[in-house]
Amino acid sequence: MHVLSELELTRGSDRVTKNGTTLSGEPSVASAVEWELHLPGRPTLKIHDNHWRNGERDLVVHKPPVMPEMPSALSNLHGRLRSGIAPTPGRRELRVMVYPTYVDKHGRPRINKSLTTEALADRMGLFVLRELTDREDVTLEPAHDRPDLPLVDLDDPQDEKPLQHALFFPAEDDETPVLGFVHFRVLPVLRHIDWLAPDGG
Repeated sequence: MHVLSELELTRGSDRVTKNGTTLSGEPSVASAVEWELHLPGRPTLKIHDNHWRNGERDLVVHKPPVMPEMPSALSNLHGRLRSGIAPTPGRRELRVMVYPTYVDKHGRPRINKSLTTEALADRMGLFVLRELTDREDVTLEPAHDRPDLPLVDLDDPQDEKPLQHALFFPAEDDETPVLGFVHFRVLPVLRHIDWLAPDGG
């Protein structure tokens, strides 16, 4: 599938088995679905959708044994800043937190957890958020069900109360979390190192 105009995201046919540590810190074995993000003239990035034996699941830019040459901000993203995929209490959908990446003054990728919806749209692009939520049964909502949180309305994004946003998607949908991860975790770094234009791809 295409991401913006320059990038192509493809799913590998085989799973990769690996040892590691889950987001909760438990040693485990993962069966990873491997996705490849292709940018013409640049090294291919591999994204692992790790399904751990203890039931946890996360997404990460895979760090190969030998790293190709690339700017430090992108190399520092490999193997770091994983995004967890988790069940939603009281709902059938899964969710992935939408924490967009930025690069600090030391060239290290960091994440923003709480943003107003307008700020999130400015960071990721309103058209990207609409593209994601146009997918079947996918919604962008406050990550936590609290009465004091405003609604997430992409037709009128609020700029008053920062909150944690999440994408909610059907459990059988393997594409949406990976596509979201590419947009909020990988693309901001590619733009920072000028591998993508600031306004897209």
